[in-house]
Amino acid sequence: MSNALMDACKLGLVIAVSGKPGSGKSTLAKALAERFGLRYVSLGMIFRRLADERRMSLEEFSRLAEKDRSIDELIDAISRREGKRGCVVIDGHISAWILADIAHAKILVYAPTDVRAARIAQRDRRSIEDALRELKIRDASEARRYRKYYGINVEDISVFDVAINTATFSKREMIELASKAVELILKRLGGKQKLIEGTKI
Repeated sequence: MSNALMDACKLGLVIAVSGKPGSGKSTLAKALAERFGLRYVSLGMIFRRLADERRMSLEEFSRLAEKDRSIDELIDAISRREGKRGCVVIDGHISAWILADIAHAKILVYAPTDVRAARIAQRDRRSIEDALRELKIRDASEARRYRKYYGINVEDISVFDVAINTATFSKREMIELASKAVELILKRLGGKQKLIEGTKI
């Protein structure tokens, strides 16, 4: 392994992993954090914690967030604060857009709605029909919210460096594909660091 790969944290690497619920973003983000020795921050877990504090379901809290922008503003502030600290993988539905000027690598994972629903049903031990119903409501709510507050079209993936269809690739293959992209970016970062150090008197 090259020095650049070994010094991912020292170089202040920031990776943003985005995707809709059930796409595999948390699985990938955790794997990348472990592989490259980075911190892991889940914006989805923060959102769930806020919902729990208000004793609301994710569906109810998503609807509240459509009316109360302060919820997203709080999560955005946490995302940018953690990003500026560096040495981190941040997992969130729109983390790539929020961290567009901070993240060195912006990775999207995606899968068809029925595949995502089946994964959520298995994870949460519920029926596929129930998971699919909630998923469609959340997808629609979040799409409206992100367009209203940020002007973001979640179907426009031009902000990303890499997009991986997790219905096509296995978990292992997804991690390997993303890791290879991160390695290439790290080598570039390491080269830039050497140039900077070479200019110092």
